[in-house]
Order: sequence, then C-alpha cells, then structure tokens
Amino acid sequence: MDRTASGSALDTAADVPGRIPLAVIVVDSARRVTHWSSGARKLFGHTREEAVGRAAVDLLPVAGAFADADWSDPDAYDSLGQDLDASLGGETSYPTAGRARMTDTGRGPVDVVWWAYPLVGPGAERLLVLAADAAQLHSTEDERVAPGFGLHTDFAEARRLAERLPDILPNMGPAASSRIVSQVLELGYPVLEISQQERVPVTPDWGMPKYIERRRRRLARGDGQNSSADSSSAANATCAVDDTDLEYAAVREHLEFLNDVSGRIGSSLDLARTIREVTSAAVPRFTDFAGTHLRAAVLAGEGFPDGPPDVTTVWHRVWVEHNDEPGRWDDTVPVGEAIAFPADTPFFQCMVTGEPVLIPRISDELGNRISERFEKRDLRPLINGRSMLVVPLKARNVVLGFMVLMRRDGREIFNDMDRTTGAELAARAGLVLDNARMYTYQENVAETLQDSMLPQVAPRMAGCDAATRYLPGTLLGRVGGDWFDSIKLSGSRTAFVVGDVMGHGLNSAAMMGQLRTAVQTMAALDLPPAQLMRNLDDLAQRLGEHYLATCLYAVYDPIRSELLISNAGHIPPVLVRAADGRSELLELPTGAPVGVGGVPFETAKVRVEPGDRLVLCTDGLVEVRGADIGEGLAALCESAAHPAASMDDACDTIIRALNTRGGRKDDVALLMARLNGIPADDVAEWELATEPREVGRARRLVRGQLLAWGLDEAVETAELLVSEVVTNALRYAHAPSVGLRLVRSDALLCEVTDDDQSLPALLTAGRDDEFGRGLHVVSKLAREWGASRPARGKTVWFEQALGRVGVRAPLSR
Repeated sequence: MDRTASGSALDTAADVPGRIPLAVIVVDSARRVTHWSSGARKLFGHTREEAVGRAAVDLLPVAGAFADADWSDPDAYDSLGQDLDASLGGETSYPTAGRARMTDTGRGPVDVVWWAYPLVGPGAERLLVLAADAAQLHSTEDERVAPGFGLHTDFAEARRLAERLPDILPNMGPAASSRIVSQVLELGYPVLEISQQERVPVTPDWGMPKYIERRRRRLARGDGQNSSADSSSAANATCAVDDTDLEYAAVREHLEFLNDVSGRIGSSLDLARTIREVTSAAVPRFTDFAGTHLRAAVLAGEGFPDGPPDVTTVWHRVWVEHNDEPGRWDDTVPVGEAIAFPADTPFFQCMVTGEPVLIPRISDELGNRISERFEKRDLRPLINGRSMLVVPLKARNVVLGFMVLMRRDGREIFNDMDRTTGAELAARAGLVLDNARMYTYQENVAETLQDSMLPQVAPRMAGCDAATRYLPGTLLGRVGGDWFDSIKLSGSRTAFVVGDVMGHGLNSAAMMGQLRTAVQTMAALDLPPAQLMRNLDDLAQRLGEHYLATCLYAVYDPIRSELLISNAGHIPPVLVRAADGRSELLELPTGAPVGVGGVPFETAKVRVEPGDRLVLCTDGLVEVRGADIGEGLAALCESAAHPAASMDDACDTIIRALNTRGGRKDDVALLMARLNGIPADDVAEWELATEPREVGRARRLVRGQLLAWGLDEAVETAELLVSEVVTNALRYAHAPSVGLRLVRSDALLCEVTDDDQSLPALLTAGRDDEFGRGLHVVSKLAREWGASRPARGKTVWFEQALGRVGVRAPLSR
C-alpha cells in the first residue's frame, strides 16, 4: 500500500492491479474524527478537510446506510452495522469487524469490509477504524470474504507482522504509533477470512484479487482441495508470495511514488518553496528523515556555480523534514546552518562524484567515524543504526546540492531499487531547483538593474521636502518599469516625475532606465513640461514600437507658488490643501502614453499654498483586478488627507490603506512632496545695466543683502562669485539690462539672467589669455553651479553652502 500525499496513512491507488485501497480513520474521546486518510476520502467521499473535527457518525454511514443497509446475506450481517455504530459510540471494549452494503454513495450499492479497534492510553485516540471496498476483493458467492481477527502466537510471525503493521496505520508520531500497534496486535491482527477456511493478514502487500485468482487456479488443478495442510499454509500466507509479483508490485509502488512526487514539486518558481516541496515529498512515504543542502551560490540566486565542489565549498542546510519527535534534530542539524563538509564522509563522496551513496545500515563504528569528522556536535544518537541514502541534486552535470535520506531502525533498509528511486527523485528535483535558481538569478539581475535606476530622492530641496516608496509586484516576474524622480532646476524650482513602462521583467526595467535618463537630460535643459513630453514621445517611438509608458511631469516653483504639470496618460495626482486638509484629484488634460505618437500634450498651471502636499503614484497602488479604479483613487484621496507627523508617516499611511485591499499584482511607485514655498523676504532681485561699473554695484548689493540676512560669513565668497558671473553676463548680453537674484533657503542661491542664448562652458585658459578663468573660480568655490535656457535668454546660477545660523527652517504643517 502507498502513503497518502500527506504521509499520514498508507493507501493504494485503485487502478493498480492486485492492490486494494485501505481507509484509515481515527476517532477521539469526543467521537470526532482526528485522522482521515486518502483511502477514506476515496471510499466515503469526504475530503480530509471536511472530515477532521466532525462527528464520526455523520461521516461513516453506520447510523443511516449501514443500519438500514440491504445486506447481501441478512443472516450473517444483520447486526454488523449496529456493531460499528456501537463502536463509534464508545459502547464496546472489544474489537469488532463486519461487512455491509452502502446504498447512499451516489455510486450505487457499495460493499464495505471494516475493522474497529477500541484504543486506550494517554492520547485522545479512542477508536481505530479500517475499511475497504469489498467489491475489489473479487470474491464469489461460493467464496465469501469477510473481515476478522487473527491472534498470532508464533513469535517470528508476530514480529514480522508487527514490523509491517505501522505501514497500514496512521503516522502519528513514534509514541502514539507504538501504542496503537501494540494494542492492535494484542486485540488481533486484521485478517480476511475466505469461506471461513483461510485467513489472509492485511499487509502493505495486500492484493486479494491476485491471491484469490491464484487459489482458484490451484483448486482447478485439484491441488490440495480442502486439505488441512493447505488451510494451515494459507493461514500464514500473504497476498504476494510470488517473487515476480513482489518485484512487480515494488516497481509499481516506486513509480507511483515518483509520479506523485513529480506532481507535488515544481508548483512555483520560488526557490524557498521549491526546496520545501522537494524535501517534504520524501517523508514519510520514502524515508523518515530528509535534509536538503544547497551550494551558497545557488541559494543566493547567483549565476551557475563554477567548478566542482571541494572541502572549502560552503553548503547551506535549507530544509529538514522528519517524523521523529518534534525538535529532535533542531540543535544538531539546524536549518539555515552554513557548513563545509569534511572529506571521508558519505556527504562529501556524493557531492564530488555526483553519484548516490548508499549505506544499508550505519554501524556504531561507521557512525562514530562520521560523527568525529564534525566538530562540536554528536551525530551518533541520530544516525547510528539507521539506513542512509545520499543523493545529488544536479543540473547540466553540475552538483547544486544533495539530499540526505535516512530510515530509522525497524523499517526496511534502503536497497538498490531505493537507490534508483532516490536518484530519479533527485534528478527531477534538480531540474526543478535549477529552474527556480535561474528564475531567482534573472529576477535578482532585474531587481538590481531597477534598484540602480531608482533615484535616492533628497528629503529636502529648495522650498519643499519629499518622501518616496517603491513596492515590487506580487507575481512572478514582478520586476516592472515604475519609476519616480525629483530633479533640481534653476530658480529654486524642482521637477517631480513619476512614470510606468508597460509590461514587466528585465526589458521593462531597462526601458524605464532609458526614459528616466532622457527625462533628466531634458529637464536640465529647462524645457517646458509639454515640450518635454513631446520630445519624450518622439524618443520612445525612435527606440522601438514596444516603448510605451505613462508619465507625469510636474515643475514646482516655490517662489511663485505654482505647479506646471503635463500628463501622458498617467493617473492624476492628488493635492492635499494645507488650509482645510481637503484632498482633490487634479483635473488635467490626460494625453496619451509616450510612444503612441501624434497626440498633443498640454501644460496645466495649478496655484498652491505653503504646506500643500502633492501625491504622485503609479496605477499599481490604486488598481485592483475586478475593481473599479475610481474606488482606488477615492481611497488614495482619503488616505492622503490623513494627518501625519512626518512625510514618511504619510507615505506609510497611504501604503497601509491601499496595499491591504488584496489583488494587487503590479509594482508601485509613490512620491509625496510637501510644498513649503519660499517667503518673499527670502528673495532679493535687482536689474543691472549692461555697463562695466555695474559689477561693483552688484557686489555692494549682495554684501548689503547678506548682512541684512545675518550671513556675514558668506559675504566674501559671494562677492567674488557674483563678480565673475555678472562680468560674464555683461560681456555677452544684448539687452540694456541683466537680472540678479538672491534666494535664501537651505543654501544661498544666486542667479544672473541675460538675453544671450549661448550657454557658458569651462575653458582651458592659457597663461596669456584674458578670459576663461571666471567659471573655474565659480566651479572651485561654489557648492554647485549650472546654466539653463528658459523661454528667453539664459540663466547662470550657483549655490553657496550656508552655516547653521543662515539656514531658515522650512514651514511645517
């Protein structure tokens, strides 16, 4: 018989010739089912989930179909239904057995044979019920098969049956199993009585159709008809005495095991889950202990391991499964341990040869020798006396890991057929693990690429502060093309960007990187939002027909207190007003995704007040399959308006509110900016005539303003830098004046604007050159500097770091 998928009982597939499924049910003192095997599901129609915890009389048709059954032989069976009913009710202290016909199964009449054992002891188990479909016994009217009990007084036979009995009983841990086995043997081994002349013990080799057919052939030959010698020998016979039958049954059982395991492993490309599936599939059906070890490179999701393993190779014990007492292996062979296996051990032999290693029985001498090779741990109590099989997990002839399988004393030792089965199990597991490894490796590459492209947004910028969140998708291939960005612009302005490349995977991540770089480049040129979107759309079309993305580009001017926004098919942003805490979706011209082509883009202007918050996100946050996106946008508005102590707390509030709705599969990008503004008294502006003497006036204006702001330490450097930049502007300007502006925020910003379109560049000045040194001075002394081309002319700017005295605290609302 074969164990169920859960490993809790032995059952046999109904389509295997000569083998009969056995239902195993355990009932507790409350008369409720605590164990329900797969054979019980096949026979009675209820799943394990439906059965466990329910009253036994509701599941076993003893009070209904059994008690009112249409018995095939009323004289012999009219009380058997009531006997089982009484056993389930706890009214008997002796074992009972019977045969009945069920008529309410939906399959027509079904004959059932059953055995019921009352149980005693400290556990909750109070009744063991075994049952089988009698129709599969192939008996005739002349040869009626009935269940019964056999008291085996012969020591050798009793020991043999005692060793095999656990294989047809539920796996409930060593203590409970031993208690049940001893009680069953004391009360009587379950047997099948054939015409009240022969008794066949119920064993894992139970194959009544073969036995009866063989007996009929023997009777047809007139061989030992009704002889006492034949009855005596048959009483001790099992159903598979023929060596060929035994070999055939064993092969079929091993094939069934491998087919069952193949269906259970590989259900996911998640490496950790695959490891658990592979390890758990072997216990307890094939082995009592299974431990899986993987090379560190495989577990880390790195590339294919280089070269064969050796004594320096680090292996990680990634999962352990066993049916011993809970915790018995935890201290000596803990899960998660990294270890290099010493030479002269079966484990090392397996991993360097790539072949299974079979040790039929670990003697005390061998167990001591193996244990000595491992420092600070004593393996002897765990391995001595056990049968061991170590099988390699290989892919493309490279050892990725290995499994250690062990059977405890009292169970059949591993043999050559088990070696073949274990090797086949490992081969199938190795392919599944390699698939999971390759997926994990590719996913790690894509995630690394994506992480490298996601910016580290500064929490504080001129006139605003920001916070961001990114969540990967929840499905396989979850790496996506969502991104966000903040870009520093001239005039203390900041550009906020959020985008979503259509699709997932490495290509989407790479495409996102290209588009993000393009946006940064065009933003540095100070292109208006609509023009930037048109250029991005043209670029996406040139890159390829599959380059499609939604994007939203917003420029915040903290001095003018306004937003300029252009949208390319993206979900609208949310603006939370500081005055009353009200949130609203901004109504913007939607536009089409970049890459579509031929669609105009527009720029919308939105007035804001200091303390307002702008929330940008991708559709993965608000869109759930099967739900209206309007519901997600409403939830976004509601959660964004929730008061929060900080920007990070505000982001976390939104994520908690929308990420718990279930059904989210896409990745998520979230960017929130608090628009603090820059007060008017932190800005000073002047017009300078295009005359050389204005350079001195510029220095005096700057000195006076910095002293008024209390920035005495910044005066000397600022005067020098302003002198260089204003001199350069006066040289190239065509209009009668140039503009000079100072802005105080976290740093001192100085801007000089003229009508010339040519952007300045650093030049290499010779010893005798009169020009080319000014920007080198600016580059050395300024924290940052740059130039941009607004709608008319150009602006050259520099930033000068300020001490703590000169830093003005941002507004907080």
